[in-house]
Amino acid sequence: MLPALIQRPGQIAASRPRERGITLLLVAVAMFGIITMAGLSIDLGTLYQASAEAQRAADAGALAAARVLSASGMTGDPANSSSTWAATCTNATQIAQAVAGQNNVGGAPPSSVTVVFSASDGTDCSAVTATAFGVNPMVTVKVTQSSLPTYFSRIWGRSGHSASASATAEAFNPSGSSNYGSGSTVPVQPRCVKPWIVANYDPLHPAPTGTAPNTYCTDPKGANPCDSLISSIDGTITHGGILGSGIIGETFWLVADCLYNTPNCQLRDAPPQANTTKSKHPHAEDPPDVEYLPGQTSFTSVAVSTGSTCSNVTGNYAQAIAGCDQNTKYQCGVQKLNNVDLTENPSPNDTPNGVQCLIHQQGNGGNGQDILVFNTTSTPPVPAYPFQIQVGSRNPLIGAGVGTTDTITSSTSIISLPIYDSSMQTFTAGINQVTIIGFLQVFINSVDNFGNVNVTVMNISGCGNAVPSGTAALQGTSPVPVRLITPQ
Repeated sequence: MLPALIQRPGQIAASRPRERGITLLLVAVAMFGIITMAGLSIDLGTLYQASAEAQRAADAGALAAARVLSASGMTGDPANSSSTWAATCTNATQIAQAVAGQNNVGGAPPSSVTVVFSASDGTDCSAVTATAFGVNPMVTVKVTQSSLPTYFSRIWGRSGHSASASATAEAFNPSGSSNYGSGSTVPVQPRCVKPWIVANYDPLHPAPTGTAPNTYCTDPKGANPCDSLISSIDGTITHGGILGSGIIGETFWLVADCLYNTPNCQLRDAPPQANTTKSKHPHAEDPPDVEYLPGQTSFTSVAVSTGSTCSNVTGNYAQAIAGCDQNTKYQCGVQKLNNVDLTENPSPNDTPNGVQCLIHQQGNGGNGQDILVFNTTSTPPVPAYPFQIQVGSRNPLIGAGVGTTDTITSSTSIISLPIYDSSMQTFTAGINQVTIIGFLQVFINSVDNFGNVNVTVMNISGCGNAVPSGTAALQGTSPVPVRLITPQ
C-alpha cells in the first residue's frame, strides 16, 4: 500500500523518530572545527607577525652597526694597520644590540641579539687581516625571540614557539674596491654634500720638516709638493690609516681660494693649492690648510635651522652649508658632472654664516658647538679612537633626553665634502666643470670670521675606477653609505 501523498505533521514525526537532535550535533561539530581553525590561524598569524618583527629588528640593528663602522674611519684604514678597531667593533655591537632591542618581537624585547663581523667570524675585528674587510666591512645581526605567546596550539602540547631573523649590512667604501672584486666599482652619490670643492692635496703628507715654523708641503709646482688625497687613476686612498702614517684624524683648515671680500671669486692661487702663505692670503690661519672652490648651488636647501645663529643665512650657497642641498648631485667618477661657481665668494659672509648656523657656534672660533674629543696626552693632541663626540652647550638636543656632558653618535658637525681632480684643471671666470674623484668626511671644529673652517678627517673615500655605464649610484648622507645586502 502506497503512503498518502499528503501527510499530517504527526505522521512525518512518527516516520523519523531517530533523526531528532542530529542538526544540533552537526552544528556543534562544525562550530568546533571552525573555532579550531580560527585558533590555529590566530597562532599562525602571531608567528608570522613575530617573524616580520624579528626581521625589522635585525635590519635596524645591522644598519646601525654598519653606520658605526662607516663613521669610525675604519674604511679609511683598509689594511687595518691601526690597533683601534677592536673598540670600534665593541661600539658597533653595543649599538646594534641597543637598536635591535628597542623593537619588540611578539610584544616583548628580543631574548637575544648576536652580532658577528664577517671577515673575523666573531665579535672582535681587531685581528682581521683581510684587506677587503677594511674597505667594505660587513656585520650580521641575528635576533631571536625564544618564547612567543600562543593560544590554541597548546591544546596539542605545542609550546615554546620561537622566531628569529638575520640581516647583514655593509659599510661600502668604493676606494680602490675594483682591486678586491670583479674589476668594476659601484659609484656613490651622497646627499647634502657641502659646496666646498676641495683640491686633491694632503696638507700633512709629506710630513712637515724642520723646527718651528715647520716647512709644509705646497702645490705640485713647488719644491716640496704635497701628495694627493686620492689616486685619480684607480681611486685608492693615497695614505690610508690613522694620523701619522695615514690621513684619518688629520686636522687642518679649509680656506677659500678667493680674494677676500670681492664681489665674486677672483682666484688667489691658480690652481688651488695646500698650505698657502700669509703673503698670499693674509686672512688665512696658519698651515696646515687646503684651498677649496665654491660649488654651484642652484637649488633651495631644506632643514635650515631658525636658531639665533641663523639670522644671516641667505641665498642658496649659505643655505646649502647650513642645511641640506638634496638636489645637487655629487656623483663619484662621472666626468665633468659638477660645477665650480666663481661668481660666488664664500668669504667673508656665506661660509662663516652658514657654518655657525649648522654647528650652533656663536662668535669667532665660537662656543656652543659639538666637540670632537682629543687625546690631550699626545703631542700634538690627536683624536680619540674610535671617534667620540661630546654634545655642545647650544645643541638643540639638550633638554630632550641629552645631557650637557653626554657623548653622542651623530652631529651636524659631521659633513661630506667633494674632492675634485686638480691635476690638469684650469679655471676661467664664471661656471667651470670639474670631475669629482672622491669625498672627505670631516668633523667641523670651528669657523673663524674670515670663513676659514677648521676640520678633522673622520673618513675618506675614492671613486674607484671602471665604473660600469648606467650603474645606479648608492645614495646616503655619507660618502661611505651603508646598505643591507644578501650574502652570496
